[in-house]
Amino acid sequence: MHNTTHHISLLGTGLIGSFYAMTLLSHRRRDKIEAVYSRSEERGKKFAKQWNIERSYTNLKKAAQDDKTDTVIVALPNHLHKEAIMAAIEAGKSVLCTKPLAMNGQEALEILEAVEKAGVYHGYLEDLAYTSKTLDALKAVRRGALGDILWTRSREAHPGPHSDWFWDSEKSGGGAIIDMGCHCIEIGRNFVGKDVKPLEVMCWADTLVKPINAEDHAVGLVRYETGAVTQFEVSWAFRGGMDLRDEVSGTEGTLRLDHFLNTGYDFFTAVGMRGYVAEKAEQETGWLSPVGDEIHALGYDQMFTDMFDAMDRQQSPMETFYDAYIVNSIMDACYASAKSKKWEPVNLPLWRGSSDAIRQHGAKEYDVDHWLIKEEHLPDGRKKVILKVKEGGKIIEKVLNG
Repeated sequence: MHNTTHHISLLGTGLIGSFYAMTLLSHRRRDKIEAVYSRSEERGKKFAKQWNIERSYTNLKKAAQDDKTDTVIVALPNHLHKEAIMAAIEAGKSVLCTKPLAMNGQEALEILEAVEKAGVYHGYLEDLAYTSKTLDALKAVRRGALGDILWTRSREAHPGPHSDWFWDSEKSGGGAIIDMGCHCIEIGRNFVGKDVKPLEVMCWADTLVKPINAEDHAVGLVRYETGAVTQFEVSWAFRGGMDLRDEVSGTEGTLRLDHFLNTGYDFFTAVGMRGYVAEKAEQETGWLSPVGDEIHALGYDQMFTDMFDAMDRQQSPMETFYDAYIVNSIMDACYASAKSKKWEPVNLPLWRGSSDAIRQHGAKEYDVDHWLIKEEHLPDGRKKVILKVKEGGKIIEKVLNG
C-alpha cells in the first residue's frame, strides 16, 4: 500500500497549482497528474503541456470526475472550493483542498459533514504547518521542551497576492486575514495543542494602502481554554519580499523560526538575477535573499508526503477538513471582532477536542510558603529569587549566594 500511485485531477493552474504540480512531479514522482482544470482554455492547455498532463478541461465537474483519476486536488479561488469538493464527493474520490477550506465557518462545516457522510478521504493543504522547521519545533514542544505553552506569534507579510480574485472579497471571502491569517492561526493551534479549545478573539483590521473593500492589514489575538494566546500579524503592503516568522513562548523556554527572508543565502547583483528570485520578491537587483528550495522551505513536499502516506495507510493526515473548519470559525470571530472592536466568541457547533477539565496555566511553587516569581543571576555573581509569600501576598527577594 505504501507504494501506491495516485492518479490526480488538479483543479487550478495559478501559482498554487504550479507549486503543487512542481512538488508532486519532482518529489514523490510516482503520482501522476492525469487531468487539469483551468477557467482559461489557453492557460489549461499550456499548463498541461508544461507538466505533461494528458487531459485539460474548462468544465470543473468533468475534470473532478475524470474516470481515470482517484484523487482531486483543489487549487482554485476560495468561492469555488465547495463546488469542486462536492463534485469530488459525488464521484467518490479522495479530495485535498488548499487553504482556506471555505468562505466562512458555516460553509466549512457543511463541507466537513459532506466528506464525512460520503466517507471520502480528505486533507487540508496547509503548507506552512508543514515546514521542516515547524515540524521539528513541534516535536520538541510535544516532548515538553518549552513547558506549558503560553503565547505564540505568527507573522506573514508581503506586497500582496498575485491574482485579481484575491482582491475581490466576493470571491475570496475577505482580505489579508482569510488569505494569510489562516496560516498563522493554524500554526498557533498546532503549538498550543489542537485539543485545546479556542474561546474568543480580539482583532484589529483595516484598509491602509490598497483601493479595495477588504482589509490589507490585521493583528489578532486568539485566547484558548488554557489561557494561552496566539497572536497573528498579516499585511498586504509589506515591502521587501515575503516575511514568514513564528515565535513560541512557554514556561520553560522560547523558540523562533524565520522561514523566508533570512535564508542564509545572500546575493548581490548590479545587473539583475535575469529571472525568478523568490515568491513575492519585489526586485531583482541589489542585495537579494533567494530561497534555494521554495518547495521545501514552504512545506509543500512534507505536506504532500503526509497526505498521500496517510491516504495509503487509511489514516488521517496531520491537517484535515476538521482543522480547516476550526480555522474558518476562528477567522469568522476575527472579522466580527474587527467590526465590533470587542472580544468575540469563537462559534464551534462541532467540537472534538478535549472535554476534560483543562488545566489553567498558573504560578510555580518555590517552597511550601512561597510562590516563585523570578530567578536570576546578577552581574556581580549573586543569584537572586523574587518570591510571593503565600500567606498575605507580600513580594520579597532573597539572595541565594554572595
